[in-house]
Amino acid sequence: MGLKLEQVVPWGRSLTEYIAMFDLSEADLQRQILDCGGGPASFNAEMTQHGYSVVACDPLYQFSVAEIRHRIAETYTNILKQLEANQQGYLWRELASPQQLGQVRMAAMQTFLNDLPIGLQQRRYQVGALPQLPFGFGQFDLALCSHLLFTYSDHFSLDFHLNSIRELCRVAAEVRIFPLLTLGGELSPFLRSTIDTLRAEGYEAQIRPVPYEFQSGGNQQLQVRCR
Repeated sequence: MGLKLEQVVPWGRSLTEYIAMFDLSEADLQRQILDCGGGPASFNAEMTQHGYSVVACDPLYQFSVAEIRHRIAETYTNILKQLEANQQGYLWRELASPQQLGQVRMAAMQTFLNDLPIGLQQRRYQVGALPQLPFGFGQFDLALCSHLLFTYSDHFSLDFHLNSIRELCRVAAEVRIFPLLTLGGELSPFLRSTIDTLRAEGYEAQIRPVPYEFQSGGNQQLQVRCR
């Protein structure tokens, strides 16, 4: 059955998860990366600690650390309750239980919260939202979009998805989107039309396997190479 959420919620993941979700190579990590819809992930903080270059973009960053922490606490309770009720839709391999998942997610989000003040000063975190981003043409080598497009297919239209991917292609040479499943665990109803439209417009769009699967069947990303 999967999760049911009324709106996009803050729920962050770690560098290790990003590497697996997007099948990032060492060469990929060396690129200029945009984490679009990055939310409270620790990806930016951890990448910066390792000397890599990442800019994260999300409307969440307009809020204070205290306000974000409060929203995370509300999200945590809701998501853990739903995960406990729908455990059959997930693969409990590296993570043995919803409680362990919650601990891992909270650790990543605390790393983000610790990093946010200095990251805002350094402009590694910037306020912005799809389908209009505050960046220049070709500013990044690689744009990543985790658990937003396709995930929230019940909330955003096909046109929103297409316009968002076109915008990501405006600011980056390559785009990777993960996962391709909705919150409910089904393949997004917009995926096929999105790929067909992008290809007709001259983009290279391919579904690629990734070495990550938590949602059952959620081990693929959409890779778009831009014109």
